[in-house]
Amino acid sequence: MSLVGTEVKPFKAKAYHNGEFIEVTEQDLKGKWSVICFYPADFTFVCPTELEDLQNHYEELKALGVEVYSVSTDTHFTHKAWHDSSEAIGKITFPMIGDPSQTLSRNFDVLNEEEGLAQRGTFIIDPDGIIQAVEINADGIGRDASTLINKIKAAQYVRNNPGEVCPAKWKEGEETLKPSIDLVGKI
Repeated sequence: MSLVGTEVKPFKAKAYHNGEFIEVTEQDLKGKWSVICFYPADFTFVCPTELEDLQNHYEELKALGVEVYSVSTDTHFTHKAWHDSSEAIGKITFPMIGDPSQTLSRNFDVLNEEEGLAQRGTFIIDPDGIIQAVEINADGIGRDASTLINKIKAAQYVRNNPGEVCPAKWKEGEETLKPSIDLVGKI
């Protein structure tokens, strides 16, 4: 079953964020747009490239009113150690959530039960805590934050413009569609 259109389930987790350990709950996702980026494990190969790419786009995401959270089944202590030892991860300024209980990974249906690791899942969550988009990649396929930004802009546009939808390859400022009987068979 798809999680799109469902509300984020309750959770409480520890995160490493800007030199401190903090607590994050589902309430922290409300009132703003959020992206939760699950990845398999710290100290691996594709994961640091993805998280560094998210950091490289973090200012643009924040300008859109989006907070980013990365999540793996590692602990918040492991996140700190990785942050302290990796040049790529050392750049990260968004919260890195630890999910050793696997609660979040189960809530978002990205837990690989056999390995005890999260799959590469990305979730766009609106200010009401409702999941608007989901992307799941195989472990060997890294994600691109620039395409994530386009999806967020489309989700924000649709939320702010009821009755309009964004067609394929839509970019901010381009024409949208207004579904009606007049469009049936004309696109």
